[in-house]
Amino acid sequence: MEHFYALNNMSKEELMSYIELTDDCRHEELVLDKQVFVSNLFFEPSTRTRMSFLVAEKKLGMEILDFQVEASSVKKGESLYDTVRTLQAIGSDVCVIRHESDNWLDDVSGIDMPLINGGAGAYAHPSQSMLDAYTIYKEYGRFEGLNIVIAGDIKHSRVAHSNIDMFKTLGANVYVSGAPEFMDENVSVPFVDMDEAVEMADVMMMLRIQHERHESDYGIDSYLNEYGLNLERESRMQDHAIIMHPAPINRGVEIDTRLVECDRSRIFNQMENGVYVRMAIIIKQLLNWRVIDEYQISKR
Repeated sequence: MEHFYALNNMSKEELMSYIELTDDCRHEELVLDKQVFVSNLFFEPSTRTRMSFLVAEKKLGMEILDFQVEASSVKKGESLYDTVRTLQAIGSDVCVIRHESDNWLDDVSGIDMPLINGGAGAYAHPSQSMLDAYTIYKEYGRFEGLNIVIAGDIKHSRVAHSNIDMFKTLGANVYVSGAPEFMDENVSVPFVDMDEAVEMADVMMMLRIQHERHESDYGIDSYLNEYGLNLERESRMQDHAIIMHPAPINRGVEIDTRLVECDRSRIFNQMENGVYVRMAIIIKQLLNWRVIDEYQISKR
């Protein structure tokens, strides 16, 4: 059985099944009828991902094992494998992990309980991608033919890498934009200039400059007017086009602060949708690993 680590091997049908289950979680308020223990291991700072997983778990009625990196044996040199294996031994049924390594799954090879990727270095952030997909699907009811532009620090963004693969599988036309030094030569989608991007996009997905992953200042004072979404560019977007952002947001850098909550922004909708997407991911993993069966899920 596979862990929920990346989306690049999923079919369109599999991806859509997550979207459909997310809708069930949102409208039917699903809850587990079996006691299930979950561990959340966040080795990197997080607000939206960590908190939305916590809310998702509480909505499902799960028992949450309190894990704090600073108060754990990780500070004594314990490996990721031994930490996860310990939690499994004392009763954890599923584990959510966010780690700075692109390949942390290799470090826990052999763990036989479901693991959910809450963020892996610059490689993948599949739960964020699924909530982005759900947000777009609720807006347009389709992916085929949509022009989705992902703009910003592509090179260091696990969101961008996950989203590009996923949106291509779902049938969208995917493009990237931003400063040349932020592009990733390994990404096989077309580059478009921001002035062209805003006029063609059905979805403008902005990404922050990841200062913590850069060794030098990339001229952020001028970034908004050169490569970001400012008011003038937003005025040239199509009437139906929407703005998205995985957050955290560098207001006034990649996006004008006045656009964060404008009429076409879906940024806070994304955050709300994240709870229901993560409920769906947890349910799918528990079912796939036979921790629960379908008869142990009911409506609240």
